[in-house]
Amino acid sequence: MERTGRIMRRSVYTFLQQYQFFTSTAALLVLPFSASILLSQAFLPFSSPLLPVIHDRLQFLFKAAGFPPSSQFFTILNLKLSQTISSSIFTLPFTISFLLIGKACIIQALNHNKPGFPPSFSSFISLYCPLLITYIWNSLLILSANATAFSVLFIAFNCLEGLGYSSPNFVPFLSAAAAILYSIILANSLIICNLALVLSGMERCGGYIAILKACVMIRGRTSTALSLALPINLALAAVEALFQYRVVRAYHISGKPRSSIALEGLFIAYMYSILVVLDTIVSCIFFKRCKRGCWTDQDGTHSYRIEIAEEGGKAFENTRISEELP
Repeated sequence: MERTGRIMRRSVYTFLQQYQFFTSTAALLVLPFSASILLSQAFLPFSSPLLPVIHDRLQFLFKAAGFPPSSQFFTILNLKLSQTISSSIFTLPFTISFLLIGKACIIQALNHNKPGFPPSFSSFISLYCPLLITYIWNSLLILSANATAFSVLFIAFNCLEGLGYSSPNFVPFLSAAAAILYSIILANSLIICNLALVLSGMERCGGYIAILKACVMIRGRTSTALSLALPINLALAAVEALFQYRVVRAYHISGKPRSSIALEGLFIAYMYSILVVLDTIVSCIFFKRCKRGCWTDQDGTHSYRIEIAEEGGKAFENTRISEELP
């Protein structure tokens, strides 16, 4: 916890030290992405025809897999997955444009300690392309993590059913165990994806190489990464709830859009953008701490590195994790 507190204090200090640059990035680049996230979560459940289709497909899939229909966990999971998929499809253009460009600017400023807005075209391309490729691979990793979690749950529930543990008395216990297992798998996948995205901008390497390096670097630091991600995600959830209460609720009560509601929604979206910027700063500082000590384990007896052989000036696909004795 002490290491987490130092990283958080360092991140806030960095944000305040370059306050004008980071707030400008939040207002000009991250704000459209934040507005799309808030609007998609607020209005897509009521107006999008895609959400009921995804919800029905997932419900049919859960029933075909043999998950207990009386489980409240799978009912909530089905609804949240449907909302997440619909929101991700709606915000995808804003994510691969505004969000990745904003992260590229922040990573460039923290990597060279020379904030500049806008960045030069060559430096922007060298940052944006690895980020985009890594984001695509991150999406595949999240899909694989969900598929793995559902496969494990499918095997576990069917094995327990075969052993006679399918009575209604065991359903709450099994649902709680499934929720814990799913949360652990998804949380670890998300922190690896977040670190891989920052690593791809810091080291100009994208794709599965960044994910592989992130898995090696985060070894032994998972608890620190989770404790860093928890307060930021709680703050983001609080801002989303504030948007629902102050904007969506007021819009449904009044029945028509008002300028005061729009201005308040814009301010809440800007708060969301500030948190996204701060989350990127925290990830960058955490990456630097990991890079500083990732080659030596806690006992100081081994070191790990990832080497990429080069042939003819181009990166060769063979990746090796080597272990060196001191």
